[in-house]
Amino acid sequence: MSAAFGRESSGRAGAAAARPDPRATWLEAYDAVRSETERRAAPLSAEDQAVQSMPDASPVKWHRAHTTWFFEHFLLVPHAPAYQTFDPRFGYLFNSYYVAAGPRHARPKRGLITRPSAAEVSAYRAHVDAGVRDLIGEASAQQLGDVSRILEIGLNHEQQHQELMLTDILHAFAQNPTAPAYATGWRPPDTRGKCGGFLALAQGIHTVGHDGQGFAFDNERPAHRALVGPVRIARELVTNAQWLEFMRDGGYRTPSLWLSDGWASVESEEWTAPGYWRERDGQWLTMTLGGLAPVDPGAPVCHTSYYEADAFARWAGKHLPTEFEWEVAARSGELLHAQGVVWQWTRSAYAPYPGFRAEAGALGEYNGKFMVNQMVLRGGSLATPPGHSRASYRNFFYPSARWQFTGVRLADYDG
Repeated sequence: MSAAFGRESSGRAGAAAARPDPRATWLEAYDAVRSETERRAAPLSAEDQAVQSMPDASPVKWHRAHTTWFFEHFLLVPHAPAYQTFDPRFGYLFNSYYVAAGPRHARPKRGLITRPSAAEVSAYRAHVDAGVRDLIGEASAQQLGDVSRILEIGLNHEQQHQELMLTDILHAFAQNPTAPAYATGWRPPDTRGKCGGFLALAQGIHTVGHDGQGFAFDNERPAHRALVGPVRIARELVTNAQWLEFMRDGGYRTPSLWLSDGWASVESEEWTAPGYWRERDGQWLTMTLGGLAPVDPGAPVCHTSYYEADAFARWAGKHLPTEFEWEVAARSGELLHAQGVVWQWTRSAYAPYPGFRAEAGALGEYNGKFMVNQMVLRGGSLATPPGHSRASYRNFFYPSARWQFTGVRLADYDG
């Protein structure tokens, strides 16, 4: 059994009586994750929850319903014979990309689903929660073993959507001329206590990928050996002050710094600064979860695309690290803010590890079919639920994406 949600690993038979009932532990984990979703949605009105600001984003109401459909479709329908589906139409509305699970509403049109209402989605969540609690509470040890794998995937899946709820609503609010705050008084993570410099990694062969302890998604497996180094990895993240210097030096006006597709994005999207930055009366402001705020020079730069990260690295005379260089450096414990501030772009294309095999059935569509044309990010951000990320965690986005909390850490190959 995994320890991802604080469950006990199997131990000696003599200690069995001291271990908590796994059903109680699962119920606690389930309620904690489901409650966190509702906590994140609580500051939002019904109108806020219905908006879809672009095709890549989804309404908060949809996130709440989709994560609920996941448990209903993959857990309750196959494993709880007495369970009654809440509404047969919801499978079509709230399936995301699971082709094997049936037809689905087009992603760019999720904002048109004004009904069911946010209140009806709340009722849907309560209905499914009751079914899951009954399933867990009444399960025998053998039955619990059969459902725990799906339950664990579902909880981690919902945590991913908890992060998307914040990134997507921030994008929506950034389009609003009044620049509303998701949470008045919100403050970014404290990144003081800087140490500077680079962490040197000598050339060597390292085991990368998930080590088998605790939960991991299939794209983190199997663990395998990779040649890393020699390389130096920046201990700190690139700051807004450094990015402002890049901008003043003509970074967004110098084609030689950019990949061809990146320069095409600069021209077509008219990029002159990171996402959500805007200049007013000579001062740079940025949209945050607390509303519009002055750009803090000492804070890590955020909302940059891969193209921008790559151009900045070239301007600085450095590179972006590969995902394996990042992972080895992160495991050393010597990187500042490796997790919990911004996702960090790597120069690694999102591809399967040697020996990767997708699961059978619809759940096999979770990661494997997206392994093309995207770049890997590592670390986790201020929107990532605590404890969700790990050194082997692989996030991935298209290189032009910058509505996520994405930043930059540099690497130096010149010794």
